[in-house]
Parts: sequence; C-alpha cells; structure tokens
Amino acid sequence: MRVPFNRVASRTAVDSARSTLAALTVSVGTAGLAAAAARPGLLALVDQHAAAVRDSLDGDRRPLTVAALAGYAEGVRAAAVEHGWVPPSGPVDWSEPEWPLTRLVAVCALARALDRT
Repeated sequence: MRVPFNRVASRTAVDSARSTLAALTVSVGTAGLAAAAARPGLLALVDQHAAAVRDSLDGDRRPLTVAALAGYAEGVRAAAVEHGWVPPSGPVDWSEPEWPLTRLVAVCALARALDRT
C-alpha cells in the first residue's frame, strides 16, 4: 500500500516538531509539571487542559503526534501573544498561572506521555 507523500511527515518536520516541544518543555514544561506534581489543584487544571487539547486535535479518534502537538503549541503561543500575552521571562507564580501558560504545560504533559509509549 502506498501512502500519499503529503500524508507522511518528513524526517525534518518530525525533528523540527521535537525541537519545538523540547524548547517548550525547557521554557515552561519542566517547572510547570513539577509545580503540578506538588499542587493537586494545578495538576487537575493541567489535566483538564490536556483533555481539551486532545479533544481539539481529535485525539480520541486518531493518535496524537509530536507534529500535531508542536503545531498546536505554536498556535496557542502566537494567538496569545497577538492578544497581548507576554511569555514569562523569569520564575512563574504557579498558584494562579495564566491560561496560555497552563495550556502550554498541558501540551508538555501530552508530549511527555507520547515519549513513554
């Protein structure tokens, strides 16, 4: 069976997606997921956001991919910045994280889950 060329992610595209997710994990994911592990309320919020991301990407019907997660994260970040959000440049107060930040941490959680499978 042949797969149409536009349905196969090139090695470069996959590497680029992994790089995007790695940078996101370094910038907010590691600290956000550590904070969520220590704060049950934040963990529940991240889980809710992760479910919403999965739903947005139709994750119940088709497997999530690094490319889909990276594209989603870039879209969230771009839209948030367009609407005035400024990504954190220092330590984050995880007691009340902003919506875009929580959403991006949720993407990191989903990416981490992909790495485990």
